[in-house]
Amino acid sequence: MRDGGARRAAVTTTLLGALLIPLGGCGGPGPASTGNTHTKAADKPADEPTRIPDVGDRLQRRIPAASRQVVVVYGDGKDSADATVVLYTKHGSAWDRVRGWPAHNGKRGWTTGHHEGDKRSPVGVFTLSDAGGALPDPGARLPYTRSAAIAAPRWWPRSYWHDFDYVIAIDYNRIEGTPPNNQSRPQGYAKGGGIWLHMDHGSGTSACVSVSRAAMRYLLRTLDPDRHPVVVMGDRADLRA
Repeated sequence: MRDGGARRAAVTTTLLGALLIPLGGCGGPGPASTGNTHTKAADKPADEPTRIPDVGDRLQRRIPAASRQVVVVYGDGKDSADATVVLYTKHGSAWDRVRGWPAHNGKRGWTTGHHEGDKRSPVGVFTLSDAGGALPDPGARLPYTRSAAIAAPRWWPRSYWHDFDYVIAIDYNRIEGTPPNNQSRPQGYAKGGGIWLHMDHGSGTSACVSVSRAAMRYLLRTLDPDRHPVVVMGDRADLRA
């Protein structure tokens, strides 16, 4: 009887242990994800990061205190068009890595003094307040504007035609709360503008950040204005400075 009771206790313990394993969300990790899954607060280790990894004090201080979602664009190098985009969410005082994807930035890399036509993406921290695209709203939480005026021009190479099927406006030299294609430039046109997160065509951009279609759909469905999302972007050296 004692042996039978011990076996039943072991089975019960195993089943209860299985039930405590956190369930993953619909779909799998992003293309460049390390496979990390969400965990319950009670399961988190005590040494979870209270800072965004590989972002130095200068930019870390510019992340609004109210922000609970941060998209970080880790550029490979000052003059490189290759990057990695990672989404972090804040739970309590800890930042959790949610998903990551391969990405591209400006064809000539990065700059701390962006100007119109330099083909470099601006380094900095910018809010994400508006979205849109040529395609119907995929379930975005940010205000979404569908417009044929957002579509990529057909005189561009065919591989670029779907770049703007989905876009998220990066609030660099633009008026928040307006459609992504609003042409107002509060700091003047020489400072550039029209910088977006958008779909990737496999190489560098004019100044935007591009990721896969799957990544754009995920970000659109996840970034929540109530969580005050921002993007922190730059080459790795500038991000750490």
